[in-house]
Amino acid sequence: MNEFNKERIQKDKRLMIGLGSWATTNFVVSGIGWATVPSGEAHYFHQMNVLWNTVNIGLAVPGYLKAKRANSSLSFAETIRMQHKTEKIFLINTGLDIGYLAGGLLLRSTAKTNISKRDQFNGFGNSLLMQGGFLFVFDLTAYMIHNRHSKKSLDKLINSVEMSSAGLGLQWTIQPKAFYAKKQLL
Repeated sequence: MNEFNKERIQKDKRLMIGLGSWATTNFVVSGIGWATVPSGEAHYFHQMNVLWNTVNIGLAVPGYLKAKRANSSLSFAETIRMQHKTEKIFLINTGLDIGYLAGGLLLRSTAKTNISKRDQFNGFGNSLLMQGGFLFVFDLTAYMIHNRHSKKSLDKLINSVEMSSAGLGLQWTIQPKAFYAKKQLL
């Protein structure tokens, strides 16, 4: 369990570094854009990117620190709970990302009929589409990374737990080749 949890924690750290890198790059580039681009659609695009990535940085830094302090010495049951919680969080976030994309499309659609706020709605809408699109790919990829890790390592162990008439037990299959190699050593 300890090795599985170390790998899960390492994946979380790398993912938070990825999110933080995206957020920092967007924050700097759009911060410059917001400060230098004259009022208009691009100005609002950069403004929304700065605000959006303030939140992303606010999620990435604590997420990384939490992963860095995480305990890899979890029980079997705690490991399963943590794995399912991690996967569920990324799936829920993927659903929220679809909402961000829909919000971006709604703002762009509203801009067509609201002449006085056209630039603002288009700029904000384009930002939501870009940020929501990135987060959709990020969260779905994070879910798949963790899910694949679980299927590769944890599911094998879970599938070896069986109920019997004597209660709950763990079954290990000894490969004949390994058995004979051990027997020869004795």
